[in-house]
Amino acid sequence: MPTITLRLELHRPTLAKQAMYDQMTEMNTNFANWLLLHPEVNGATSKVFKEFSEQKFLSAVVNQTIREVKSQKKKQRAKGFKKMWCGFNNQNLKVERAGELYTVSFPTLEKRIGVPVVARPYQQAWIEKIISGTVKQGAAKLYQKKRKWYIAIPITWETKQSRGEKVMGIDLGLRYLAVTSMGTKSLFFRGSAVAYTRRRYSARRRKLGKAKKLQVIYKSKNKESRWMRDQNHKISRQIVNRALANGVGVIRMEDLTDIRNRTKSRKKCEKKDQGRNLHSWAFYQLKEFIRYKAEMAGIRFEEVKAEYTSQTCKCGHREKANRNGLRFQCKQCGYTCHADLNGAINIGKAISGLAA
Repeated sequence: MPTITLRLELHRPTLAKQAMYDQMTEMNTNFANWLLLHPEVNGATSKVFKEFSEQKFLSAVVNQTIREVKSQKKKQRAKGFKKMWCGFNNQNLKVERAGELYTVSFPTLEKRIGVPVVARPYQQAWIEKIISGTVKQGAAKLYQKKRKWYIAIPITWETKQSRGEKVMGIDLGLRYLAVTSMGTKSLFFRGSAVAYTRRRYSARRRKLGKAKKLQVIYKSKNKESRWMRDQNHKISRQIVNRALANGVGVIRMEDLTDIRNRTKSRKKCEKKDQGRNLHSWAFYQLKEFIRYKAEMAGIRFEEVKAEYTSQTCKCGHREKANRNGLRFQCKQCGYTCHADLNGAINIGKAISGLAA
């Protein structure tokens, strides 16, 4: 089942409420770190909190924290928690509509409260689905970011698997951020325009750096990050829409584990700038956007091994010299193609097999 997380900003909580949220977070974090070292953590129940403190705390949060600590300890991922945000399962957190406003209600140190949230237009449809019960609500978290408080609610839903038989392969890179192949049809997303915009951001930050305007630099980075996210949303939406329009049942993308080492800069004189773009463009984010949008549409998503996808011809001949920049020409049969499109075709065929 596909899953997304709905992040809802609490609408202007009072200073008293913010102080209470801080207190809840601090107590929960201290409890989580104490529990992590408890000799019987795997068998812990909500009663274990009495060993930690005589203060009263929310059993709903305690139970959720115990589950989180057990999970982290089992995977050996945590040596300590900087923050353990308070979590609420679907029985303890409710999303409701009050007139024109949406509210979330959850237990606190004082009582159960209903808090209005800022619902963006694109979020309202998901909130309505939560209220109607057409999606499944997961364990939510109350957290703070940049002095604002949010509720993050994971939601999952059933999708009807597409009956399309076509396979779409997607190749990622710098000169073309994405190239798709589906049968005889293809789609290219050029990287030159976004590279130009990113150079402008970089040049502006260098200028601000010389002027020692560090706060403005920080805001510039945040602005660029939001812009990149928006670009990835637009690209992924176009790709999935094209897949639906052409009866695609499976989307395949290369495993991005080693993409930074596999992708090379176009020119030596651009190596420094291209390298910066390569290491900071959100390829993984783009892949995840395509994944969840595809799953929402009932299209199966698969990752394939990327080895030799740029060197292999449709005749089966594989040779590094087959590719020269954006030109692919088979040294054996003479077949020519756009190099990134050839890569997308081979990814669609999964010539090196599916990723584990």
